[in-house]
Amino acid sequence: MTVPKTKGRRKRATPVPTSLPAIRSLVAGLDVGSSEHWVCGPARADGQPNVRCFGTTTDQLQELADWLADHRVESVAMESTSVYWIPIWELLEARGIEALLVNARQLHHVPGRKTDISDCQWLQLLHSCGLLRGSFRPGEAITRLRALQRQLANLVAERTRCVQWMQKALDQMNVQVHRAVTDLTGTTGLAIVRAIVGGERDPARLAQHRDPRCRKSAAEVARYLTGTWRAEHLFNLASALRLFDALEAEIAAYDAHLLTAIESLQPPDRQAAPVPPHPNLAKEKAIRTHGEQPARTTLWRFAGVDLTRIDGIGAGAAQVVLTEVGPDLAAFPSEDQFVSWLRLCPRTPISGGKPLKKPRNGLGANRIAGVLRLAATSLQRSKTALGAAFRRIARHKGSAVAVFATARQLAKLIYRMLRYGHDYVDIGEQAYDRQFQTRRLAALTETARSLGYTLLPNAAAK
Repeated sequence: MTVPKTKGRRKRATPVPTSLPAIRSLVAGLDVGSSEHWVCGPARADGQPNVRCFGTTTDQLQELADWLADHRVESVAMESTSVYWIPIWELLEARGIEALLVNARQLHHVPGRKTDISDCQWLQLLHSCGLLRGSFRPGEAITRLRALQRQLANLVAERTRCVQWMQKALDQMNVQVHRAVTDLTGTTGLAIVRAIVGGERDPARLAQHRDPRCRKSAAEVARYLTGTWRAEHLFNLASALRLFDALEAEIAAYDAHLLTAIESLQPPDRQAAPVPPHPNLAKEKAIRTHGEQPARTTLWRFAGVDLTRIDGIGAGAAQVVLTEVGPDLAAFPSEDQFVSWLRLCPRTPISGGKPLKKPRNGLGANRIAGVLRLAATSLQRSKTALGAAFRRIARHKGSAVAVFATARQLAKLIYRMLRYGHDYVDIGEQAYDRQFQTRRLAALTETARSLGYTLLPNAAAK
């Protein structure tokens, strides 16, 4: 078999076997690169490999798509590489050619010397035999929302860095705003920082910016606001504040644009419908206080279910979920598969009938899993069924396991709401404890019965 030569050192590549039974013949393999794409199409009539190299400019990608269409290719498997696969994916999708994004781990152990040419041939061969599994990618509309949401998350992360820079500059001047107020970015904290940047140095005058609801008195606040006021630190503080304000404005613009994009995807019958009342009045009040009610209404009209009914899930977390996967979870036939995709299921590799000691799953979790972990952390002191379950697990296995398990339970509840339209109803902390004790007693009774014993109530305990 003749194999095209690779660039660089002139070494003959290891021939790729072709003896595996093919399930689909009209498929191609595409090795994606930053400067060139190597594609292997269906074998030629003489049995020789059908390999070509294309550039990455738009006209060359169009030529690649034409070449695939000329060979009547129905599906293309490509190896994921940074973001270079996105333009060709979108082009193939527009041409009606199925695209399969393959994780590089599936090709890590193929035999022979690794080259771009051999990679595309292996992709074509394995894809024709049905041995490749594509990564999940939502539809075109959700993909656009996801791009906006991810950039919004980047801006929020940058804003956090600006807050850290402001905190550092204040600490270097020994202005202990973090002791005077709880949140530097709150009403009082920002008012004090803006006054300092504006030239105010008198601690008593700075303390007058405190919100009337602050627990500390003006004298207590003033005690922490006496600093050294070095010029270089003041300049750093002013710079960080300007960046913070710019990012705040950009984040607000992204929020508005994202909600507008979501509104365009709402079904006509729900575009003007009011969101149903929240079963938890305290949580609904908190959502309104934080200005998240418009987002909650928009997301409910888009998805048809109110994910904020789940304890720990706010409008922000619901927005991340819906912009990452959309309201349709048909790609995941079961909640276990959805949880597995989120990497929130226990990792139990087995060899020789025995479990192997490996790091637990979740280290490479995606954005939804990260949001669910934060939501699970917020349930530590919640007087709800989920909060009671969190504390029970934390007592026996530690808080890290409790966060992981609670995040998994939140993922299951989200799946049931989006897939089947089931509304979540919190049974409360006490009802959960009673159910747990009932299940525990039933298990102990069955264990005693299997050993030939009978459990009897302890009269003294009454």
